Amino acid sequence: MEDVGTGVTAFERGDAVTVLPGVRPLRFGTYGETILVPDVAVVAQPPELSAVEAAALWVAHLTAYAPLVEIAEVGPGDVVLINAASSSVGLAAISIVRRLNATPVALTRTRRKADLLLRLGAEAVIVTDEEDVVGRTHALTAGAGAWVAFDAVAGPALTTLLHALAPGGIVVQYGLLSQEPMLFPLDVSARKLTITGYGLDLATDTELRRRAYRFVKDRVVAGAFRPVVADTFPLSAAAEAHAVLERNTHVGKIVLIP
Repeated sequence: MEDVGTGVTAFERGDAVTVLPGVRPLRFGTYGETILVPDVAVVAQPPELSAVEAAALWVAHLTAYAPLVEIAEVGPGDVVLINAASSSVGLAAISIVRRLNATPVALTRTRRKADLLLRLGAEAVIVTDEEDVVGRTHALTAGAGAWVAFDAVAGPALTTLLHALAPGGIVVQYGLLSQEPMLFPLDVSARKLTITGYGLDLATDTELRRRAYRFVKDRVVAGAFRPVVADTFPLSAAAEAHAVLERNTHVGKIVLIP
């Protein structure tokens, strides 16, 4: 931290800090060598993590926290489908579901990421370009279906997830990677399924942000959460980093270093 404003008492010049996501991003951008952010968006860098790991931690884990812990209320024994599982948020979701004593099932488009997802904590992997998601889910759950789906894709993928859920299950939809129309099965109401969305509510809900921060920080301290960094690039190579993102062959977070 280079400097603090008048009235800021929680931090001082020289502190090692990281920035929480979503706090008035249109006003306080974070894509630069030197940035200005409100003090409520700043937290101390966990000493258990390097600066790069700390930079990779908060967006992913805080995005996954509310949908899984507070909205879906994932608990012991629940089977949770996680698509876009090799993304940083998907990997954070796998870790969170594990720590809630539930069962994370990772969905990924290609088999080349399957073994790594298993090593990173997924109980099972469904390769969506090769396998029947609904059939595999029912096989993994003795025909019951999954209780929760954490959806980053939407479009036709959401329809598939709904078919894979158990009666009374819930989809929390937080991303729009597909950008195709979403079609809802006719039996959604008969099976008492819940479909709900999630934006980055931490940006405006101070209490939610505090609960999410404490949940993640406590598990970082305990050694349970460790962000997966796929690669790092200097800020001067930002275009190359974006090209890597577009190829979508990485697993985890891409971090730019000023």
